[in-house]
Amino acid sequence: MKKISVAVLVSGGGTNLQALIDAEKSGIIENGHISVVISSKPGVYALERAKKAGIPYFVAEKALFTDDENAFADEISKYLRQYGAEVIVLAGFLSKLPEKICSEYAGRILNVHPALIPSFCGKGYYGIHVHEAALKYGVKVSGATVHLVDGEYDHGRILMQKAVDVMPDDTPESLQQRIMTQAEHIILPRAVEMICKETAANKKTV
Repeated sequence: MKKISVAVLVSGGGTNLQALIDAEKSGIIENGHISVVISSKPGVYALERAKKAGIPYFVAEKALFTDDENAFADEISKYLRQYGAEVIVLAGFLSKLPEKICSEYAGRILNVHPALIPSFCGKGYYGIHVHEAALKYGVKVSGATVHLVDGEYDHGRILMQKAVDVMPDDTPESLQQRIMTQAEHIILPRAVEMICKETAANKKTV
């Protein structure tokens, strides 16, 4: 069976990338293969994870394209085309994905957000800021959401969600860690497999 080529876009430590690498090895991701990792920043640990796993990796440095979204899109697309990417996963990718790519890969781009959308999402809600907002609001339950990307921040069809209890003594850091291990690392691989399976089925019917 020819597997669906998956590109993973990152900007930081790559814990979700590692969860995907491990899920492919264990067979949770059965219909997809991580063929390339692309980072919006140089020197991040996610690239080291890709290297250790033997996955080709590249940097499309967002800072070099601040005034030209099309050039940034072209830089990313160059690697997507080179590795025949059919599904894109945003795994801690902190740049807004250019509209050009969103259109071309519509229905095949996944993002993981560290809250239960529609809570604590949208522009400015990323990384630790999400958990700071959740604790400030006083919610008793938070979690993670995997959704399709449609060009708006944290918008698009929800594929999977998983709730995580907020503890009375939580800090933003402890809540972030628990949501990653108890939610993000579980539902992201499952959602990737779901979209890869759908993409493979659609190819057969064309």
